[in-house]
Amino acid sequence: MLWLHYLIAVLRVRIDRARNAPSRGASAVEWVIITAIIAGVALGLATLIKNLVAGKEGEITSNFGGGGGGGGADIRAPGEQ
Repeated sequence: MLWLHYLIAVLRVRIDRARNAPSRGASAVEWVIITAIIAGVALGLATLIKNLVAGKEGEITSNFGGGGGGGGADIRAPGEQ
């Protein structure tokens, strides 16, 4: 019966340590949440910037009459049309 008292004492000590130990798992969960928030904000900003650039691209293209033929001067030999 002595072993039973020893087992109960050991279990009480372990349970007490578990209850009073600082929670390390909570900090891992906090890091995951913070990382997810930062990733969401970064994705939102990237989408916003992409849409702004695409809008300005369309505006510039329409101002130049639908785009160009690759730039540069149109040089033709004499007699060609």
